[in-house]
Amino acid sequence: MASKDRIQKLKDDTRCNILTASLDIVKEEGWPALSMRKIADKIDYTAPIIYEYFSNKDAILQELTRMGYVKLAKQMEEAKSRFTDPAQQLEAMWLAYWNFAFADKELYKVMYGVEVNCCALQNTCDDLNAPSNMLWDKIQELVPADKKNDEQFIDTKYYTFWSVVHGLISINLTRQITSEDLNRQVLKDAISGIINSIKN
Repeated sequence: MASKDRIQKLKDDTRCNILTASLDIVKEEGWPALSMRKIADKIDYTAPIIYEYFSNKDAILQELTRMGYVKLAKQMEEAKSRFTDPAQQLEAMWLAYWNFAFADKELYKVMYGVEVNCCALQNTCDDLNAPSNMLWDKIQELVPADKKNDEQFIDTKYYTFWSVVHGLISINLTRQITSEDLNRQVLKDAISGIINSIKN
C-alpha cells in the first residue's frame, strides 16, 4: 500500500474509531454523557486529535445522524425489495422503520429528537431525505390516478403514517407502557388502515 493510501486509511480508521466510541458511550450512559473528553479517554487519544476530525460535539452528532439516515434507508430498501405489490412494500418499509428504531435506538433518538436535541442538518441533504422520499414515492404509487399529482393529499397520508408510527415508537422509547405483541398489533392495524384509506 502506498504511503498516501496508508495515511488516508489511518485517517479513515481514526474517524471511524471516534464515531464508534461515541456510540458506545451513548449506549452505556446516554446522550447527555457524551463529551469530547470522554471520547478521547475511551479510545486513548488526546482531545486535540478528536478536534482534528470533528470541530465539536455537534459535528459528531451530525455525522452520526447522517449515518443513521443512511442505515435506515438501506434497511427500508431491503424490506421493500422483498415484495412486488406496492401496498406490501409500503407496509414492509414502515415495519423496517419500526425495527430500526428499536435495534438502533440511540441513533433514532438523535435523528428524531427523542430525549435529546436532534441535529440541525440541511433539509437539502440527500441522506436526510432518503427515507421520507422513499415512503412518499410509494404512497404516490398507491393513490388513485386522479390524485397522483395531488401533493397535499400525499403529504397528508405521509404525515398521518409518520405521526402514528413515530408517536408509538417515541412512547415506547421513553417508557414501555404496553406489551410488544400489543404494539405490533396497533402498528399493523394503523398501517393497514392508512393504506386502505389511500387506495379508496
